[in-house]
Amino acid sequence: MQDNSQSPLNISDVSVLSESYELECKLAAGRDGKGELPKDFWPSYSALANTSGGIVLLGVKEKKGEFSLNSIEKPELVLKDLFDAANNPTKVSICLLTNDNVSVIEIDGHTIIKINIPRATRQQRPVYLKGNPLGNTYLRRHEADHSLPDEEVKLMLSEQQHDSLDDTMLPKFGFEDLSMETLRVYRQTHTNLKPDHIWSGFDDLEFLKAIGGWKVDRNSSEEGLTKAGLLMFGSYRSIKEVFPNFFLDYLERPTASADKRWIDRITFDGSWSGNLYDFYLKVYPKLVADIKIPFEIKDGLRQEDTPIHIALREALANTLVHADYRDRAKVYIVKRPDMFGFLNPGLMRIPAETAIQGYESDCRNRTLHEMFSYVNIGERSGTGVQRIYAGWKSKHLRKPILREDTEPNNRTVLELHTLDLFEPGILDILRLQYKDNFESLDQITQLALAITLSEGRLTHSRLCELSSAHAADVSKTLRQLVDQDYLTITGNGRGAVYRFKQVPSTSPEDVFGNDSSTVNDISSSTIKDNSSTISSPSSTINDSSSTISNTVRDEFGRIITDKFVLPFIDSVDELSGSFTTQLKGIAKLAHDKQRLNREDLACIILKVSKGHYITIKGLAEIVNRGERTLRQDYIPQLCKEGRLKLAFRDTPNHESQAYTTV
Repeated sequence: MQDNSQSPLNISDVSVLSESYELECKLAAGRDGKGELPKDFWPSYSALANTSGGIVLLGVKEKKGEFSLNSIEKPELVLKDLFDAANNPTKVSICLLTNDNVSVIEIDGHTIIKINIPRATRQQRPVYLKGNPLGNTYLRRHEADHSLPDEEVKLMLSEQQHDSLDDTMLPKFGFEDLSMETLRVYRQTHTNLKPDHIWSGFDDLEFLKAIGGWKVDRNSSEEGLTKAGLLMFGSYRSIKEVFPNFFLDYLERPTASADKRWIDRITFDGSWSGNLYDFYLKVYPKLVADIKIPFEIKDGLRQEDTPIHIALREALANTLVHADYRDRAKVYIVKRPDMFGFLNPGLMRIPAETAIQGYESDCRNRTLHEMFSYVNIGERSGTGVQRIYAGWKSKHLRKPILREDTEPNNRTVLELHTLDLFEPGILDILRLQYKDNFESLDQITQLALAITLSEGRLTHSRLCELSSAHAADVSKTLRQLVDQDYLTITGNGRGAVYRFKQVPSTSPEDVFGNDSSTVNDISSSTIKDNSSTISSPSSTINDSSSTISNTVRDEFGRIITDKFVLPFIDSVDELSGSFTTQLKGIAKLAHDKQRLNREDLACIILKVSKGHYITIKGLAEIVNRGERTLRQDYIPQLCKEGRLKLAFRDTPNHESQAYTTV
């Protein structure tokens, strides 16, 4: 165990931690107030280990972004309980902690225990409690620990047990399930690239066996297509039999926005096979259609590839070979004037930062990866993501964004923006807005404003990524920008999002008023400011977020606001008697029976939430269930399945969050 008590911290360092890492604070006072390991530590341990890792501070209480301290008087006893339980398989499935992960530190004179929980590897996940993964596996979502549905736990167990998910044999699938034209085109491409290869003389069956598309069970002598062979060359309907959620979609949008308009689209419409190889052949030329190829001769041949071509080829291939085709999200490729976007179902098997560094790979579909590489598509050395980043860097473009999302479904997202971070137009707008003040700002502050204007939002992690500044300096810069009225903030900790005031997001306060607020800015007085303060903007920006909408109630007692099309139910007490009776009539079965089939109660929740937004408090009273039950066991899953949606996406855990049926 480390003892860092000789390097004391202060409360502002805790604020920096909250913005830099997943941070969980637990008072851990115990019955006698001297400290003990809290019972709710272990769900947090499971959740952080199964997500991206994080830090737990024992002896710290956090409320609405403010931190208070309570010394752990006997830390050695707490640590003994911690390691005893961590090494007890009936308590937790695996111990990820070593002495290096745990330290006793001093914060403003208080003795605190800091526990750094690492991200579990694929082979270690799921990290679960009580000896049973079903019902006892947790995931971190929006600063809260959520119990995972059994379906997701089973996906984790499958990932743990199988290095590759696409080499399974399908004994009842054969050549009748293939698009033979796709196979012919693939074989012709392979022969053109490698005319003397031994595979060129094989018949189709032997060729499929050679590349992993066909498999023979040595024990039973059964044989058939592999999942990789079906995905790569199969017909759409046959693929859907094995992967019901399989969906490929390419959209080209005319503007730099996520509106519904598109000028070109590729998805299955019956006119083509619908398999992965044909999708790649259709999409890649469209991705690179507008990219200029400079004249360059190498070894006597004109070079048709640029670093951007290579990056886009790698991005498209990576999306297809790393996708979890069992999951609910679709493969989604977007081309816009300002960016390329790549989305695949399933989370990454290794941390994003490891993938970016390169030379370490854990491909979900290794046979597919090999099939693409046989026709010179995709890297097999673990440097694919690294080459994407290098291609973008070579053209001085904005650094790519690689992230994982867990809502509404598990998915990995790669954004390749095609504008320079400091485009002349961006800087001109900022100079026009702030005049001489902008030139007087330091580099990191100018960068923060440029990113916010370019991307529409800014987070602590994004500014750290693009500036390479220390996390504490980034925190100080962001707070100054908020204090000096350049930016507004919604959320706190790692969930904090910064925007310009002229493009605010809608918050619960806009609908329900300030009394519902759970977010307070951390006082800038807690930071020792050794630098000059940021000058105030020279011109006042209209702050439409500072004025709460004038709300009225309709004849049913629901809030009507100009911020939303649908009304809001904030409290059942405010509803008319007849409307309350109507809603409770919909939920009659839930009132009559405390034990209901999960799907039956889910359907009732959806019916009650239809046509308006409703808070969990209001929903709990209507369906006769506890708020905690709804918050942990029903609402997250319904949102993930796309059956419910949030009113306030930037503050998902706000106590006044409201939901409506999709």
